[in-house]
Amino acid sequence: MEELLELYSGMGISPPVYNYGESVLEKLSERFAAIDQIAEYNQAKVVSAMQKNRVSAACFAATTGYGYDDMGRDNLERVYADVFHTEAALVRPQITCGTHALTVALSANLLPGDELLSPVGLPYDTLQEVIGIRPSPCSLAEYGVTYRQVDLLPDGTFDYEGIRKAMNAKTKLITIQRSKGYATRPTFSVAQIGQLIVFCKEIKPDVLVMVDNCYGEFVETLEPSDVGADMTVGSLIKNPGGGLAPIGGYIAGTQECIDRCGYRLSAPGLGQEVGANLGLMPALYQGFFLAPTVVAGAEKGAIFAANLYEPLGFRCVPNATESRHDIIQAVELGSEAGMVAFCKGIQAAAPVDAFATPIPGDMPGYDSKVIMAAGAFVQGSSIELSADGPIRPPYAVYFQGGLTWYHAKLGILMSVQKMIDAGLISL
Repeated sequence: MEELLELYSGMGISPPVYNYGESVLEKLSERFAAIDQIAEYNQAKVVSAMQKNRVSAACFAATTGYGYDDMGRDNLERVYADVFHTEAALVRPQITCGTHALTVALSANLLPGDELLSPVGLPYDTLQEVIGIRPSPCSLAEYGVTYRQVDLLPDGTFDYEGIRKAMNAKTKLITIQRSKGYATRPTFSVAQIGQLIVFCKEIKPDVLVMVDNCYGEFVETLEPSDVGADMTVGSLIKNPGGGLAPIGGYIAGTQECIDRCGYRLSAPGLGQEVGANLGLMPALYQGFFLAPTVVAGAEKGAIFAANLYEPLGFRCVPNATESRHDIIQAVELGSEAGMVAFCKGIQAAAPVDAFATPIPGDMPGYDSKVIMAAGAFVQGSSIELSADGPIRPPYAVYFQGGLTWYHAKLGILMSVQKMIDAGLISL
């Protein structure tokens, strides 16, 4: 299409880069069709839950103050519980981010003397201070919660024997991080998570299992709550917010766990009864409605990225042909210069702040400098086109998001162009 090629050229993407992308796309039609089938199923699942709970225009009314008897807020939580097939859910704009949602879930369900176990290795950077792996005021460690971890085997699979040895009478809660975070290990499928949950509960039937579901929602037809997770936790400025939610997080799980989370988020005795929606209900409902389609576009972008970068000699996790269980694509670029060039491309493709230049800098919660590229309508929204990573070996950049497949495609093509312009690759 000559008009598109001309438009892309005007934006800085050369014909060789565009043609390289088109040659890759010709091989991906079957994979994209399979993604569309999953999106169609998940779209029907969301609509069915909304219909069952009689979502109406009255659910979009704003509340302020205490938020007592907030029909829209309470009904949205029932919709989430039905989609995730759980007894209850906590879905609130008062949850500031994914790390906050995880903190609420952990601190609500762990008491002094309890032990937290991670059977999937070191948690994501920002959760390390929450737990107390890196000392921090108000960490779980400060309140007498101990922590134990079992690293993955060299091939990225679970060390079942190590997990068996690590579990003990104090083990109260097991945390499973579905996505890779700032690591280059595999993201776990829902089936793998289910097998791990069954194994752990056979050893200790009363142990609670929390799954950090960030970046994984709607990538498959099942969620961790379908395979035994007591709590499934995520951020609304990632997948389930559909790009419209301006803030918020969710916890879906058993009634007992969610009751405790409500008390921890607000106050004992108040729980889910308080928390005004502040006029955000239309965005939270509509974002959840759009999420399956938005996630499908982001997943296509991740697959496209791997299939562009792997032939250029870069290790990609997942690789170009592996099955996908989240929307994140890690690309090991081998140098800080590579990370900077890649992120410049993502920033240059943004609809917001495209003129900005991303540079590495210090970020709260991280022990390395981090580079972040995002020109998002919602600040920090990583369901929107974005890329980031810590400046440390193997110098991997983590690409994710794109509210439409076409925007994700544009971002990846621009990243390749910036790598070429920096003299780091050639086609």
